[in-house]
Amino acid sequence: MANERIFKMAFSRIYPLLVQKAERKGRTKAEVDTVICWLTGYDEVGLKEQIDKNVDYEAFFNQAPLINPNASKIKGVICGYRVEEIEDPLMQKIRWLDKLVDELAKGKPMEKILRS
Repeated sequence: MANERIFKMAFSRIYPLLVQKAERKGRTKAEVDTVICWLTGYDEVGLKEQIDKNVDYEAFFNQAPLINPNASKIKGVICGYRVEEIEDPLMQKIRWLDKLVDELAKGKPMEKILRS
């Protein structure tokens, strides 16, 4: 199953891709970290530890200190799916992260991305 493959991907392999996507559009690694920490509740140290421990996507989200209560305000289409309609809770979190980095890369202001 495709979802299972995504869930088992190492977050340490995906993270640089998220950073590259943002940097190609003139955004920074620090902004990507801010978005990830906002969504997951990790702080900088916790995020780095997860990357260093080479956890998979599933563990990364399952061990997240606190999924932001405003994450449910993330709407729109990513990879052909409406994020608000994704049934699988883990896949929805993964797509939320994709969507946030996508908005960053598209030049959206940080306060809009962080749903403040």
